[in-house]
Amino acid sequence: MTQSPVLAESERLAVVVGALMVLLLAALDQTIVAPALPTIGAALGDLDWLAWVVSAYFLTSTAVTPLYGKLADLKGRRPTLYGAVAIFMLGSVVCAIAPSMPVLIAGRALQGLGGGGLVSLVQTIIGDVVPPQHRAKYMIHISTVWAVASIGGPLAGGVFAEHLHWSMIFWINLPLGAIAFVMIHRSLGRIPDVTRPARLDLVGAGLIVAATVAFMLALTWGGVRMAWTSPTILGLFAAAIGLGLVFARHIARTHEALIPLDVLRNPVIAVVVSALFFSMGAYVGLSVYVPLWFELGLGMQPASAGFGLLALTLGTVTGANLAGRAMAHIVHYRRFVLAGSALAIVAGTVLAVFAADLGFWTAEVVLALIGLGTGTIFPIGTVAVQNAVERRDLGVAMGVLAFVRSLGSVVAV
Repeated sequence: MTQSPVLAESERLAVVVGALMVLLLAALDQTIVAPALPTIGAALGDLDWLAWVVSAYFLTSTAVTPLYGKLADLKGRRPTLYGAVAIFMLGSVVCAIAPSMPVLIAGRALQGLGGGGLVSLVQTIIGDVVPPQHRAKYMIHISTVWAVASIGGPLAGGVFAEHLHWSMIFWINLPLGAIAFVMIHRSLGRIPDVTRPARLDLVGAGLIVAATVAFMLALTWGGVRMAWTSPTILGLFAAAIGLGLVFARHIARTHEALIPLDVLRNPVIAVVVSALFFSMGAYVGLSVYVPLWFELGLGMQPASAGFGLLALTLGTVTGANLAGRAMAHIVHYRRFVLAGSALAIVAGTVLAVFAADLGFWTAEVVLALIGLGTGTIFPIGTVAVQNAVERRDLGVAMGVLAFVRSLGSVVAV
């Protein structure tokens, strides 16, 4: 069980608000780019590489997430978060001034190296300052930030690309990042940093980064740039499996490994990360393909199709809010998650079987129910993991959680 420092409510709120500002910075950058891609392609050319403007960010951010978790436990939350924000903002500048598509993709990869730490570190910091019995309430705010980014990001990206300049989707990160930096500098000074004298497991970090990159490249290129059975794709899958096995052998024999075996063996963590892998995959998969279904299947215009995601987003936020509030009053809150999961499965089955016969508004009701069900998993799962580990391993646990969630999104899509 983690032990939280004793803070006044106003001090705790200041820390949480600063952390949420950092989370908004990362969340917006995952949603604001997509509407501007056609404009970026027209300006820079090399349309064959346009998809990498999105893929490069997710590739690097997913790969380095566990590394940030371990760094936060060894070197402290503040310096690790400062470094992540700085790298993210540097990547934003590279993207904004990019004269060509390769430079833009390199900038996005650099952004991902910073952005990979923002999500997991925010959850770690909230776990630090909020007592276990109150954590679910604060997890509601995280879901709200993601909802704001899911709705506001695409709208802002479209406005910037159409009425200003596509580079504004990256320049906007500088004032937002500066505000976030000032807020976390002021607020995190209120809590003692958690550090311990140990060497960073660089070998383990290199192995998990290499394995993740190989796996995600195979998923990105397979069936698009190359056949699934091509030597390159099969080789990448083989490399990912081989590197993964070497990583497993390494952490079993290494003291202070990047991901300690005690964390992986924890039954709560094992169950939660598995559930979040699939639930996040379902949510992101629907977010990507439902607008296409509205356009191609129901003949809607792009703007209306994008609006159709509002039901899924609001359903998810509502589910997260209900779950967070219920945890304060229900002892066996696992039942709440099971009920939410069952609702999402039933609604998802209806969507899959009867999609051809559903009208727009009926589909919106079904999507809202799916969001309502899956939304219960996110705050309860996060709080369950936070409560299951010692504070010294909180960064690692949150890093693993963020890594699996991101990986689930990529695999599902």
